[in-house]
Amino acid sequence: MTDSPTKDPEKAEVVQVEATSTNVKLDSHGLPLVPQPTERTDDPLNWPHWLKYIVLAQVSVMALLGQFSSAAVNPAFVDLAKEFRITTVQASYQTTVASALGGVGSLMWIPLANVYGRRPVYLLSTLMTGLTALGSARAQSYGALVATRVLNGIGFSAPVALGAGTVVDIFFLHERGRAMGIFALFIGNGAHLSPIPGGFIAETVGWRWCFYLTAILHGVMFCIILVALPETLFFRDSKATSHESLRHPIRSRLALWGFRTPGKSLHWRDIYRPFHMATYPSVILCATYYSVLCGYASIEFSVTVAATFSQLYGFNAGRLGLSLGLSLLIGTALGELASGPIMDAMMRRARKRSPTDDIVPEVRLNAIWTGAILVPAGLLIYGLTVHFRAPVAAPCVGMAIASFGLQVIASVTYTYCSDCYKPQTSEVSSLFNVMRQLFGCTLAFYSVPFGNKVGYQWSFTCFAVICIVFFLPIVWLMRRGQTVRERLGKPSFNTSL
Repeated sequence: MTDSPTKDPEKAEVVQVEATSTNVKLDSHGLPLVPQPTERTDDPLNWPHWLKYIVLAQVSVMALLGQFSSAAVNPAFVDLAKEFRITTVQASYQTTVASALGGVGSLMWIPLANVYGRRPVYLLSTLMTGLTALGSARAQSYGALVATRVLNGIGFSAPVALGAGTVVDIFFLHERGRAMGIFALFIGNGAHLSPIPGGFIAETVGWRWCFYLTAILHGVMFCIILVALPETLFFRDSKATSHESLRHPIRSRLALWGFRTPGKSLHWRDIYRPFHMATYPSVILCATYYSVLCGYASIEFSVTVAATFSQLYGFNAGRLGLSLGLSLLIGTALGELASGPIMDAMMRRARKRSPTDDIVPEVRLNAIWTGAILVPAGLLIYGLTVHFRAPVAAPCVGMAIASFGLQVIASVTYTYCSDCYKPQTSEVSSLFNVMRQLFGCTLAFYSVPFGNKVGYQWSFTCFAVICIVFFLPIVWLMRRGQTVRERLGKPSFNTSL
């Protein structure tokens, strides 16, 4: 599993910088930059902030559009079922299939990106997602629709899995909390945003235009990244000199092809690398916790709102999409405003107290408490207000509170794991994606029947308790995470990234 036990990766980087260089580059707070950038102009760490955030914006929007593509048709299940003469539950299976492949598909894209670069994979996957969405819009049978949704899920899985790795490529340690939070915000809100236009589109021009819209958006995105998204993968060879940058200007990173990782080729074992990362407690515990909470604090609402709000409040597809989408959008936006800056501030304070000896990624986990409390609270509010038939604003507040907490948890867990295993960030992100999508797929089969049988007040109380139970291993990580990581060492693959 490992080469040999090593010290904490960020601590080691800082110590190495101070021991080997007299020209240490500092951040705006007077602390050493981690990692230290090279002198080359094509080093993504040396890019100006405006360029870094343009790259972040493109990657984040691609991840959002992927989740948007998955769920845009959800408010139109009834209309879709009528056209193909199937049940509403059966109509939901095409979304379930797309979500499942959205997790598994990333296992294919990451090895390609590690060898040939991130830019070609982003371009290919965006084009694939747009074309398959067009195929879904023109499907004449339910079987054809499911087939195109399978390919659609494989396509939109790439930016979700690769985005976190791109963030680590271009941002320093002290900047990653905010940047990773922005990326997590876009991932989470794709499925939240899609019901808003999806519901009204289904009512006015039909369910097929839900897919036409996603095809158009991905076509526009493909044109943008074709001319504006540079390659971010970079190899920090200590023997490199500033003269080499003259042969590799930034514009060369906009080439369609030609990038190749030195000394690396595709191998079948690269496909299971994300599952190899599951052998590290810091990764698997965070991925499990995030997946469970994402299921109950996001996907669960998407599954139950249609059944509960249409019955209690007489909502149509448009109003269902609006109430669901706005509640979750507001909650996640506020959650991001709180999570990223707080994590970075915690890291700065820790580095100021001891910039070389005691700084560990576990410092970031202290920011997770807010989310760990708010998610169960939001679930309880939603379940109880639905049971007692409270005004519609009450369950919407519950959804917003839960999504606020989920955004905090997403930002903290993604950033913490990327700090622990920077070269393997893409594999870690892929594992998160696989586990989130597969767990979310199961909810459609039991959540509504469970709520109808025992009452939504008890079903959501059960979900809240489950969230609390899965938080206990994270508390253990706060105390023992560093010790366990140092004992296990680091993975032996992707060491040149």
